[in-house]
Amino acid sequence: MRKDKQQFETQAIRTQTETTQFSEHSVPLYLTSGFVFDDAEEMRASFAEEKQRDLYSRYSNPNVNEFVDKVCLMEGAEAGFAFASGMAAVFSTFATLLDAGDHVVSCSSVFGATHGLFTKYFPKWNIECSYFNVNEVETIEDLIQSNTKFIYAETPTNPGVDVLDLDYLSAVCKKHNLLLVIDNCFATPYLQNPIKHGADLVIHSATKLMDGQGRVLGGVTVGRKELIREIYLFSRLTGPAMSPFNAWVLSKSLETLAIRTDRHCENALKLAEYLEAHPKVNWVKYPFLKSHPKYDIAKKQMKLGGNIVAFEVKGGVEGGRAFFDSIKMCSLSANLGDTRTIVTHPASTTHAKVEDEVKAAAGITDGMVRCSLGLEHIDDIIADFKQALK
Repeated sequence: MRKDKQQFETQAIRTQTETTQFSEHSVPLYLTSGFVFDDAEEMRASFAEEKQRDLYSRYSNPNVNEFVDKVCLMEGAEAGFAFASGMAAVFSTFATLLDAGDHVVSCSSVFGATHGLFTKYFPKWNIECSYFNVNEVETIEDLIQSNTKFIYAETPTNPGVDVLDLDYLSAVCKKHNLLLVIDNCFATPYLQNPIKHGADLVIHSATKLMDGQGRVLGGVTVGRKELIREIYLFSRLTGPAMSPFNAWVLSKSLETLAIRTDRHCENALKLAEYLEAHPKVNWVKYPFLKSHPKYDIAKKQMKLGGNIVAFEVKGGVEGGRAFFDSIKMCSLSANLGDTRTIVTHPASTTHAKVEDEVKAAAGITDGMVRCSLGLEHIDDIIADFKQALK
């Protein structure tokens, strides 16, 4: 059976690097910086790309290739390249696509480090970015300029779990001959496939749910073959490649992505419903809560709502501080997508260096909590939140 006809779970488990002479069942680690050649002609042909094979682990490696192949199958992408971290994937993708004098249209609700690229570093290279509010997508076309190269968005967004209509964004890009680049980290390819809705490139921080246990860093960009080719050439020179060990860990992690994510989403929805009825909570956002402003869009393009719940504790800064200081079981960390439930205060951590007006536009308030639901029993998670909110 062709791999592209298999179900998601089967692709995740059965896509493997070719077996060696030892007939191993589980793929071995290929901890090597380089590879050898039979003769001078093979070496020449390989570096001339007349022969497809691994040359050097900064370019490709069997473990990394396996991980990328799995993500491509899951996302329905033609090709991909894996990176040392999610931000390495974001920066390398942007740096490949953009030239001095170019312009980007982006949702204002983006990860703090991505915002830093747009505001601190890209202006040095005469690259500008215009933001649109997640709730005002009708303004996107007004922001497009003659030098606009692509539209960029996260959906669901970090940290507010807002949802953007991928079909709408794709239609705008096609109308104006722009690329559509989507960060699909919060959803994972198990819950959402932006390429099926018209995205040209999809970026993931594999550090999150793809790993799922808070062990290794990684990033990956997948999409159209000709675009990935340019990203590969840029990355081959600049060296942000994923390590073979991390790729091996991540590839094994993908084998359980579906079953893990099902439980993550189940726990997240139950916690969101509990918090929505709590008297000390001002508001709750979760894509599969009917109260979410983009609930219908989330149901259209996502299989489940993901593992991130955002909510605001009453009492502002002091209310938030009291909540975080009272948490006992759940972890206080800036990471997400772990087996362990994590609570984060975005305003003072992941988005601390973002300007106040930008935070306000993204809905990041002083009392906002980002919760990454883990795999503990939901009764124990709710019990910890209940005592922390007293």
